[in-house]
Amino acid sequence: MDEELYQAFITESEESITQLNNSLLSLESNPDDTEAIDDIFRQAHTLKGNFGAMGFDNAATVAHAVEDLLDEIRHERLDVTAERMDLVFDGMDLIVEILHDIEENGESTIDPNDTVEEIRAAVEDGGDAGNSNPAAPDEADRESVDLDSLAADCVDTDALDATTLTHAHVELDAGQMKGVDAGIFLSSIPEELDVVGANPNRDAIEDGEYGDGFDLFVAERDAAVVESELDGLWKVSTVETTDVSDALAGGDEAADAGDEPAAESEVDAEVDAPASDGSDQSVDADGAVDSDSDAASDDAPSVDDGSEGDAGEAESTESDEEPESGNEKKKEARSISAVKSVRVDVDQLDELHELVEQLVTSRIKLRNAIDVGQTTALDTLDELDKISSNLQNTVMDMRLIPLKKVFDKFPRLVRDLAREQDKRVSFKVEGADIELDRTILDEISDPLMHVLRNAVDHGIEDPDVREANGKSRTGTIRLSARRQHDTVIVTVEDDGGGINADAVRDKAVDKGVATREEVNQMPDSEVYDYIFHPGFSTNDEITDVSGRGVGMDVVKTTVESLDGSVSVESEPGEGSTFNIRLPVSVAIIKVLFVQVEDREFGVPIKYIDEISRRDRVQTVSGAEVIVHEETIFPLIRLREALEIDSPEPDTGMVVRIRPDDRQVALHCDGVTKQEEVVVTPLQGPLSGVGGLSGTAVIGDGNVIPILDISTLELPADGEQAMREFDPSQLPDTAEEAAD
Repeated sequence: MDEELYQAFITESEESITQLNNSLLSLESNPDDTEAIDDIFRQAHTLKGNFGAMGFDNAATVAHAVEDLLDEIRHERLDVTAERMDLVFDGMDLIVEILHDIEENGESTIDPNDTVEEIRAAVEDGGDAGNSNPAAPDEADRESVDLDSLAADCVDTDALDATTLTHAHVELDAGQMKGVDAGIFLSSIPEELDVVGANPNRDAIEDGEYGDGFDLFVAERDAAVVESELDGLWKVSTVETTDVSDALAGGDEAADAGDEPAAESEVDAEVDAPASDGSDQSVDADGAVDSDSDAASDDAPSVDDGSEGDAGEAESTESDEEPESGNEKKKEARSISAVKSVRVDVDQLDELHELVEQLVTSRIKLRNAIDVGQTTALDTLDELDKISSNLQNTVMDMRLIPLKKVFDKFPRLVRDLAREQDKRVSFKVEGADIELDRTILDEISDPLMHVLRNAVDHGIEDPDVREANGKSRTGTIRLSARRQHDTVIVTVEDDGGGINADAVRDKAVDKGVATREEVNQMPDSEVYDYIFHPGFSTNDEITDVSGRGVGMDVVKTTVESLDGSVSVESEPGEGSTFNIRLPVSVAIIKVLFVQVEDREFGVPIKYIDEISRRDRVQTVSGAEVIVHEETIFPLIRLREALEIDSPEPDTGMVVRIRPDDRQVALHCDGVTKQEEVVVTPLQGPLSGVGGLSGTAVIGDGNVIPILDISTLELPADGEQAMREFDPSQLPDTAEEAAD
């Protein structure tokens, strides 16, 4: 099998499964959501066709059984229930298992029969839905349809210059790949047949979204000619034609007369409506997703739904020239959209990124090597600077991927956890279009999964408990992301019972993490950080979800390894909020060089809020601090924190850190310059060294340590001052502060 084709199949199948899961959640929440239904059948047909074409019949069989069950729901012969949706999700899980088996072994030997039989049984137990082939009901519905009204709905009769209109109901002897068979049939229709309308529309037919047959409307050909031309084409089993020329004369009256439910359900379906992209969803405990997003999916198709057929497309050109045929215009439109993006192998992208890093380093070395007086060389260097900067920005943008790729996995996770624990949870997602570097996105999935599992298990209370506390029986978990400067803040917020600070204190003492005296002196905001300690859990009962004390420590370790930070806020009885702060990109960052004695260190610019002279340092509660807007920032003297044994000079500079990152200020001997550098994380025995996150090679060949703001040690008196701080303690004047 061609390796490129094989990998494309795996990737596209994973994307289809994720999208299908989220659309199923939307359907479970709102059974009348026609957009979800349309998207479900698009994705299901794609999955079934792809697996069938690749020869993986076990997955295709599961997809076909799921499709039959959903078809009964679509035609309102079965209701949407949590139990039936559980069966559907079981089928999807089996398809995922088969896909992973294929990815690992190149084939799959998993037997799907048990799951398929359960799904088929659900179809057969539905009474009228006992036959998975809905031909008979469809035929009865079709006989009750007013064809003139259907023609008026499907054909733009006002724009059509024709005296004859023929309706043709075509049934195909299609196999498992209905969309492929239908596409071949449509492409084989003779050019002299002017197809001006279809029900469902052409795109839906090509996607396989039809029962046993579909309707076509042909202009300026009588019924006998149309039947003769269509009969015998690819996979055609029957053709029934009817003259509906009266619809041309009736115009709007015919359209108003058409009020049959069967026609409405087929004609009004928005096949090209954008599928829910997970950017703002809400999921009930039964698996429901309420979509209230303001943002449309980036890859939602923007072409017309095709309901007006080729004539409508020709009319839209608004040109006096001879219009192109509809098929030619559609091919042109598809070719234009097809080149807007390409797939790039991640290994090639990583190699390109490494080359850019080398180019940036060489650029810095070259600038340092050139004498200031060499004007021509400097001009050339400025040009190189501009080119390499543009290349660097382009490569960095290429590596950015929307959080949607990760967020889309979580609605199903929350739904299943809530169902297991008999809880009702509304899950909302916001900011899924925010972008992060690919390497960060790969690593952040597991930490977010742990936080969400924690929110469902620890955060949201049982429905009866919530009701007794005056809350809605349905809890809410909100996953959101927002961009702030060069960082992205991902927040997981729940309206559950909050964190019991006293229980955390007790557990910390029991595990020997801290003494009773220490935890009693700590404010709740600091006590909450103990939940990230390895092996720490306040849940006495071990379950499949929690209780072993693993998970939250993974969150902190992983996030900090990405040069990020995590914090937690909680209000007893009101809920908890986890904030995960991450850099947008890695490797190449802008740093401020600070000097301590004769050594230089780098501080990432993204963390810095202000640079000032040493004379702003004040003493509050016995600790050295910087005061800004009635907030104190305890001072960390880098000479002491980095254990540099040399006398403290009388002068110096203070670098105040953004309070969102850490409420501290750094004291150094001086600041020298700002520069972009390529950061190499510390590895081996050096990994985890407090106060350092990595190193960078600068233009003169020297290696500069990069400071880790989150792990620099804060003096004990500084911590104490923050706990006891009262704004009334601040000196009224600068002279008083100096005294």
